[in-house]
Formats: sequence, structure tokens, C-alpha cells
Amino acid sequence: MKSKKMIIATMVFGMAVTGSAGVYAGTNMQKISAFLNHSIGFKVNGSAYKPVDNKGNAMAAITYKDTTYLPVRAMADALKIPVTFDPATNQVVLGTGAGTTAPGNGSSISLAAVTYTHAQKEAITKAFAEFDGFETAYAPYQMISGDVFQKVAGSGDGVTFLFNHMRVNISPRDYAYDYKGDMVKLSNGTEAKWYTPSDEALLTFKLDDRYVTLSSPDHTLSKAQLEKAAAQVAKLNK
Repeated sequence: MKSKKMIIATMVFGMAVTGSAGVYAGTNMQKISAFLNHSIGFKVNGSAYKPVDNKGNAMAAITYKDTTYLPVRAMADALKIPVTFDPATNQVVLGTGAGTTAPGNGSSISLAAVTYTHAQKEAITKAFAEFDGFETAYAPYQMISGDVFQKVAGSGDGVTFLFNHMRVNISPRDYAYDYKGDMVKLSNGTEAKWYTPSDEALLTFKLDDRYVTLSSPDHTLSKAQLEKAAAQVAKLNK
């Protein structure tokens, strides 16, 4: 069986990570004639798998000169390998550089503590106090290394914590209920659900009397990274 490294080595970056065609403009691009190979199926860890883009559209392998190229974002998510694109160096970053060296379980993903100021804690407490019977404040206490907490905002849907690359919504409602998805177990043993209602993959789990939903609006963070951060949401320590 091919190792993850061998599988990743055959991937093509394409447009499946982030950014737009403008990122790839330059003298190093070469026009080729290739084929979308819809006859190739996929299995990941023994289970059938259908790669999709960030909008849920089915993706196919590309065959070029007897070599098969796979969509890197879809396959990296399936294998739980972090993948990002660094526009400064024009590089696809897989595994170690994106925050993990662990095969499959993301155990080596680098996390950083979220330290809230007194004013931020007051804003968090005030946001939760707007909901009757939902006043107890909760907050994410870990983020992916390199991310930055921006602000907290309350709305009719709950309380949302905004980071540069992550969004955490804590709500009294379970918005994942009506969607089909994939169940996963977080590092703390909590059952969570991945689903994609639009162009953004969401991870939702029940925490006490509320539901926590994480996502990466700019598609920078992988599913493995979000799962790791999700396990670190707890009651606000005042």
C-alpha cells in the first residue's frame, strides 16, 4: 500500500487550496493538454471516498502523460493533513510547515493559548447575557499557532468569536441537524459533525446546553486543525 507521503507526492495543487488564478500568473506557468479522468475511484483507509471542492462539487483526477494527479485540498482533508498556500513564496505547504507531522490524527498540530484581556472577558460575558437561560459564558481557549483573536460579537444566532483564520459560533440551536455529514471524534472524546451547507465546511458539536460550530472562512485551516481547536472550547474563566 502506498504511504501518505507517496500519495501526497502525486497531488496537483490546481485551484483547490485557496486564492484565485491571479496567484499563479507568471512566467513559470506552462500550458498543457490533459484529461479529467472520471473512471478513477478512491478509497481512504479502506472506505470509498469522493473528493469534492469547497463548494461540495465532485472533483476528478487529472491524467497527463500516463501520470495521475489528484486534488490536493480534497485529499489532504480526507487524510487529515493540513495544507495551506503561502503566496509570499508561491508554495503549497503540506504537513510540518502547516502545523503537523502526525499521520492521520493531527496529534502534533501546534496550538497556541488564547489569552483574553479583562475588557474582552467583559465583552464575552455581556454577549452571552443577552440570551435568557444561556448566560453562562463559554470561549475557545486554544487557536492554531499563528492565528490571532480579533473580537467577539453577539447576534440572534448566538455568540461568535472571530479570529484571522477561524470562526467559532456558540449557539443554543443545533444548525447541523438538518444536514447530512460525517461524524468524527474530537481528542477529548466528544462526537462532532462535519457538513457543508454552502461553500464553507462547518464542524458542530454539543457542549453542555449549547452547540459549538467552527469553520475557517478563508479556507486556511484544515479539518484536522479545526478539530484540534474545537476540543479546547470551555466555560469562560473569569
